[in-house]
Amino acid sequence: MTTHLALTARAFGASSFFYSGDHDSGVEESINDVALEWGGEFNVRYLEKPSNFMKEWKGEDGIVIHLTMYGIELSDLIENIRNTLDKNLLVVVGGAKVPGFVYQLADYNVAIGHQPHSEIAALSVFLDNMSKGEARKLKHSDAKINIIPSERGKQTEENRKE
Repeated sequence: MTTHLALTARAFGASSFFYSGDHDSGVEESINDVALEWGGEFNVRYLEKPSNFMKEWKGEDGIVIHLTMYGIELSDLIENIRNTLDKNLLVVVGGAKVPGFVYQLADYNVAIGHQPHSEIAALSVFLDNMSKGEARKLKHSDAKINIIPSERGKQTEENRKE
C-alpha cells in the first residue's frame, strides 16, 4: 500500500512522499525507479518520529491536511485549503489506527466521504480536487517514456534526448 500511495501522490503532482511505520528501502527504490523512468523530481523519505515532523512542518508555516472519514466534508473546505497554496502543504493519510496527535496537529481534518474507504482513493480524490483536474494532465519533460493516449491498447513512445 505504501508504494501505491507514493505513486498516487507523484501522479497527482506531489513533490515529496514521507512515510512512517516500518522502514522499507525497497519502497524507496521502487519509487525512485519510477521517477527516473517517468520523469519529474520526487523525493521519498522515511520518518522515524512523524509527530516531530508534523510539528516542525507547522513551525515552518506549513499546513497539515489529514484525510479521514471522520473529518469535515471536502467540498466544505476545498476553497479554504486552495487559499493556502502559497504555503507548503503536508497531506497525511493513515490506516485504521491513526494516532490522536494527527487529528490534533492537523490544520484540516478532511473527509472524502463518511464511509470506510481506501487511503489511496482519498489521496487521489483530494489531490484531483485541489488541482481542479489539472494534475491528471501532468507530464514531465525529463521522462524516458511517454504514454500516447489511445482508445484501445497500450501505446508508448521513448522520449529521445537530442
